[in-house]
Amino acid sequence: MSVEQFDPATQAVTLLPDALVHFRKQLQASPEATAIRLSVKPSGCSGYMYVMDLVESAQDEDLQLQVEDVRLLIDKGSLPILSGTEIDYVREGINRQVKFINPNATSECGCGESFTVND
Repeated sequence: MSVEQFDPATQAVTLLPDALVHFRKQLQASPEATAIRLSVKPSGCSGYMYVMDLVESAQDEDLQLQVEDVRLLIDKGSLPILSGTEIDYVREGINRQVKFINPNATSECGCGESFTVND
């Protein structure tokens, strides 16, 4: 297996403090999970959607980002779309949700489930 490490100087994804706390709680609630894996897949009415999974181990070609005690795995094939993304955990009304602040997203669908990037 080939899991690459991120260089903090060129880190492609940033976890904001509230997201770090949220992910830490998610990992603590699932003792079998050792990391959170982030990827994108074609979906929805706009083109792509974010996929986050609690995982036990990295997949081949995952990139690894260690932020304090939280290990984030990023699908290498998704990296061009995720590059520069900040991940936050926000309150919107009575809901709390993971929010992706992606400079590559050019639009989002009305329901917020999918987004478009320029090819």
